[in-house]
Amino acid sequence: MADEFSQRYSDLLTGSYDCVDRIVLNAYNPLCHNAGGFRVWWRRWHEDSDEQLDNTHLMRLAGRFARRVRAWAGAHGVPVIDCKRGERKHRIAEEYLATHTVGTGVFLILVARAPATVWEVHRSAQGAIRDLAKKSAFVNHYSFHIMDPQWGHVTVKMSGHPPFAAQVILNGHEYVACRARTTGIGFTKSS
Repeated sequence: MADEFSQRYSDLLTGSYDCVDRIVLNAYNPLCHNAGGFRVWWRRWHEDSDEQLDNTHLMRLAGRFARRVRAWAGAHGVPVIDCKRGERKHRIAEEYLATHTVGTGVFLILVARAPATVWEVHRSAQGAIRDLAKKSAFVNHYSFHIMDPQWGHVTVKMSGHPPFAAQVILNGHEYVACRARTTGIGFTKSS
């Protein structure tokens, strides 16, 4: 059954579709989301040692992640844009796509601060780990904008701080557009 808008303008429409607007998948490493699991993950990575598990090394890890993302982007000609508070990231990506031809893969990386769960290490005066506490902090998130042949424009948004929470954002309309192109069905997009 057509909606009221479609019925009213049915003489102007040659087809229609119905789909989800956006699918957001939350991705995370379950091992790193509790204190014991996080210590196990850290120890596996540091030859079974907690010696360097402190706030300074966790911040350095986030800094290393940021430098590696930027180095990879520079080596592959992928622009990295640092976004300001209040900027609409999807609009930046849409404007980029409207003015650039992109191939399959990562075509843009947007960096913006947003709240995330991070770990804070508390040590005793003797240096023993007293507590690993989760806290919420504003940290850099990296939105990797990807052109996928099946899904079209896909975004993977990831925190640069452990436990590295991520989201995979799929757009239903992009998927329909890709399917239409594949089967040779003409269409136009309107806002």
